[in-house]
Amino acid sequence: MHIAFIADSWEELNPEIDSTVRLIHESCIRGHRVGLFAPGNLTVRDNETYAYCNMFSKNQTFSDKLETFYKKAKLSRQRVPIKGFDAIFIRKNPPVDNLVLSFLDSVKDDTFIINDVDGLRKAGSKIYTTAFYDAIEYIPETHVSKDVDYLEGVVKECTADRMILKPLDGYGGQGVILLETKAHSSIRSLLEFYVEGQEKKNYVILQEYISGAEKGDVRVLMLNGEPIGAMKRTPKAGEARSNVHAGGVATKYSLNKQEVELCRKVGQKLIIDGIYFAGIDIIDNKLIEVNVLSPGGITRINKLNKVKLQRKIIDFIELVHKKREDAINKKVAFRKAIEDA
Repeated sequence: MHIAFIADSWEELNPEIDSTVRLIHESCIRGHRVGLFAPGNLTVRDNETYAYCNMFSKNQTFSDKLETFYKKAKLSRQRVPIKGFDAIFIRKNPPVDNLVLSFLDSVKDDTFIINDVDGLRKAGSKIYTTAFYDAIEYIPETHVSKDVDYLEGVVKECTADRMILKPLDGYGGQGVILLETKAHSSIRSLLEFYVEGQEKKNYVILQEYISGAEKGDVRVLMLNGEPIGAMKRTPKAGEARSNVHAGGVATKYSLNKQEVELCRKVGQKLIIDGIYFAGIDIIDNKLIEVNVLSPGGITRINKLNKVKLQRKIIDFIELVHKKREDAINKKVAFRKAIEDA
């Protein structure tokens, strides 16, 4: 297979924690031809979409040890037609880049894209959880707006002592704060700070504070609608965010019965929308977020459970590719049967 990754440069990736490095490593040691390029490296030539891509040299031996693989990997920059890739992983942090999706529109019928281009248009922001109509019991009360008067009214009408305030396009816990609803003197200025921004008004999210959030959340990795791994993330003292990048601590975790049912219902929606690989965050049986662009956690879940989730993910990609190739070969055989009739 030929597999591409739209991600940061090789030098910017951290082999100790980045899930992307694990996926690339697994692809290379299986003998797949692998390329890596940034969104800004896409171009159109003669009505075909190309990328200035760093290709992993095929004339090298890839070490089974990830650290050695990362240090000794040889890449060469080449302009290649992205339609030649059998699969493309999109591994960039939110928000979704609609221009990149427009480039990928030209190859989505020929190449398996993880995740589906149209699915990313639906699911590329935190507002996506409001579309889970069949799982509404798992969705916390959520308000999205850039109208400060409206948001201030929501806070004042809230009967709970706390709410969560966060930017619509944040990731990794950036900008997430715990809002004390009774702090009337500072609420408006805080909302104005979040909404006004530096150049334009920004949408923000006000969300119901879930009981037990101070004890952390559960990150679940979903593959083809099924949970393949999970971890508990506990915030450090005095911190409202559980994200490991914000100082949270990851520990081993097994999903309970209610969480398994939540994953089942959420997974059905993800499959319908072409979201094959995602990270979902759960607090007290409530779905807080869905990460569809660059779900992380492979490294930590692997370490906690002595597994290699990247194997399951590349297994899935290979299976999809085989089914697509089998369908093409069958179509060719049928055409020949008609020609020979």
